[in-house]
Amino acid sequence: MTDTATDLPGRAGIGEREITLRFLAAPTDVALIDSTAVAGGRVLEWIDKAAYACAVGWSGGYCVTAYVGNVSFTRPINSGELVEVLARLVYTGRSSMHIEVLVSSADPQLGVYTLATSCTVIFVAVGDDGRPVPVQQWEPVTDDDRWRGRIAREKIAVRADVEAAMKEQTYTDDTAAQQATLRFLAAPTDVNWGGKTHGGTVMRWIDEAAYVCAAGWSGQRSIAIYSGGIRFYRPILIGHLVEVQARLLYTGRSSMHVSVHVRSGDPKAPELQLTTHCLSVFVALDADGRTTKVRPWVPQTDEDRRLDAHAQHLVKLRARLAPPYPV
Repeated sequence: MTDTATDLPGRAGIGEREITLRFLAAPTDVALIDSTAVAGGRVLEWIDKAAYACAVGWSGGYCVTAYVGNVSFTRPINSGELVEVLARLVYTGRSSMHIEVLVSSADPQLGVYTLATSCTVIFVAVGDDGRPVPVQQWEPVTDDDRWRGRIAREKIAVRADVEAAMKEQTYTDDTAAQQATLRFLAAPTDVNWGGKTHGGTVMRWIDEAAYVCAAGWSGQRSIAIYSGGIRFYRPILIGHLVEVQARLLYTGRSSMHVSVHVRSGDPKAPELQLTTHCLSVFVALDADGRTTKVRPWVPQTDEDRRLDAHAQHLVKLRARLAPPYPV
């Protein structure tokens, strides 16, 4: 679907409102050696690429990922399946573009697609100086367009509450919780078209660190079922030292709520700066691939108890979000 829009002065706006990527899930996309399921982090990379293509197609210029929210993994995608990633603009701010992304997959011999993942990605158009620039405004045409736009506007308030709740929390070494830390250098293969690390690559790192934390706690194979509140504060440059720290906050019957902070900086600098923060939810699986119980995490310190309550508060905030988009 293509919608034509009037260009802004000085902007080479294209006005492409929707884009679909289609490809086969490869064995190299699989999460574990003993599994055929694609890693959640790889799906997040696909989401970011499709949303980026949609944002650039609409704005006609370079865009950066600002936020990814309400990523719901409803079922796994297996190696060899035909994957379809649909990215659709649903709302515009002054310089922001709210993009709905739906990931589906099918047996290539049958071609019957089933939804696997859905989320909202917000991109911001930037100029040569890296500052936000205006984008063409999307005007809904159909009742479905208006409905999706209304839901996007309603999510803004919920997202602000989620961001505020996450931002006010502090994390120190005063914890007995399960943790996992990955450290490495951002490589040239991680770079995007703007010379910074791909937002999708950062989300893959987040998923990997959260998996190590969740699997370490449960002692079983674990998969992501939700990721949200992914806020990008600043870019990661090639050659930067990257630290991805995951920490268990709360457990349900089979779920593990993991907070992840990504920090980066010049290896010669004394301190790393926060670049990304999010919360992911994993569940443990038994030998047959079915959801199974995990041992409960009992907070030990005052900080652990505060963050346990924070995770439960986020669960309530997410319940205010609209149900998945009809397809």
